[in-house]
Amino acid sequence: MSISRRLNYYRRIAAAYLTSTPSHLTFWHEKPEADPRASASELGAYYMAFRSKADYHAHLDPEDIPQLDYRGAIGLQYNPIAIAQYGLGNFNLYLAANDQQRLRRAILVADWLVANLERNNSGFAVWNHHFDWEYRDRLRAPWQSALAQGQGISLLVRAHAATKQPKYLEAALAAFEPMLHSVAEGGVQYVDAAGDVWLEEYVVDPPTHILNGFVWALWGLHDLYLASGDRRAAMLEKACTATLRRNLARYDCGFWSLYELGGTALPMLASPFYHALHIVQLDVMHKLTGDDCFAAAAKRWGAYRRRRFNRSRAVVQKSIFKLCYY
Repeated sequence: MSISRRLNYYRRIAAAYLTSTPSHLTFWHEKPEADPRASASELGAYYMAFRSKADYHAHLDPEDIPQLDYRGAIGLQYNPIAIAQYGLGNFNLYLAANDQQRLRRAILVADWLVANLERNNSGFAVWNHHFDWEYRDRLRAPWQSALAQGQGISLLVRAHAATKQPKYLEAALAAFEPMLHSVAEGGVQYVDAAGDVWLEEYVVDPPTHILNGFVWALWGLHDLYLASGDRRAAMLEKACTATLRRNLARYDCGFWSLYELGGTALPMLASPFYHALHIVQLDVMHKLTGDDCFAAAAKRWGAYRRRRFNRSRAVVQKSIFKLCYY
């Protein structure tokens, strides 16, 4: 990263972390929490509660669609991942109390997702991010993400279940297509030398296999199969679950979890927030699959988190990583 880009990055991050006014972090950094009402076999409540995200009101556009303030040159932007999570949180609260206002918010978001599916250069329907983003090398707008595809699908199939309007399921099936195709083909899938199948949150070369984004994208496959019976979604979910099972130990550094598998000399540890998120995601994976390896990892990573020394060491090492690579 050039000196000017690095300085701009640090200015933006400082503005987000060191001031009290709402930034994109206001939305992302809620306490990760599973929704106990979610079922592995029925399409109902989403697997995470997203309670705080459902009540996000810092920046809503005139149509009540959330925007995030990234500060600096990026500024106020629509992020399809955040928008989908806002909708999922509101859908969960609708189910909890039959709150029609919550359902209205979720459907507004579903309509936004339908309207904002765009064809990429390969002809696949994607939710683009229309701003540049610093992730090691800069992601140039517009850029796509398997995480956006998976979480958009998870909301759309629930909107379809609630309204029976076919446009939501049709959009979900269209958004599924890039998950079936490799990055080289214009999709968001990567198959490594061992034959493991990944869904990439950030489409970069070499791939980084971000853990939280991979898991959330995988849940979108599960939801699409429940909603449509599309065997391709079930087969891809099975392949990705096997990939996660085989590679889970690679994310364990002995005292904390890794955010990604980027192959850097200094590994990228998860922040305290993302470590907590990983634990919740693994508990949900155990619920969805019945595989005890996910429960065991969640228990082990939870024990890491309870040790103050581990927490401090992780923060220091994460900070050093940022200084070296961003």
